[in-house]
Amino acid sequence: QSQLVESGGGLMQPGGSLRLSCAASGFSLDTYAIGWFRQAPGKEREGVSCISSNGGSTIYADSVKGRFTISRDNARNTVYLQMNSLKPEDTAVYYCAADRHRPVQAMCVSKYGMNYWGKGTLVTVST
Repeated sequence: QSQLVESGGGLMQPGGSLRLSCAASGFSLDTYAIGWFRQAPGKEREGVSCISSNGGSTIYADSVKGRFTISRDNARNTVYLQMNSLKPEDTAVYYCAADRHRPVQAMCVSKYGMNYWGKGTLVTVST
């Protein structure tokens, strides 16, 4: 069946790095914009970074700009989020989502209306 699966989360000390992966199965990502979202305990899910279907456009939340990098490899049907200089405030469950119709700019500011969601991967940044 069609699904997205996140991986790469875990426990990291502040200042460390993690790379998250979002792999699609059952459908091809090459026509979908992809977004990374995160949800911390007691807070709403928020957009972190989004990338257009061909990788030509990327969007970052101000809180992660300069530290996180989104990329995609359509041949591998996978999208990545490289997270550097991690802070405790980055602790959250990270989700990837795919949307076929909305522009990447609109996708990253709204968690609604996605075609597909993954189940999430937990990132914990703690001393």
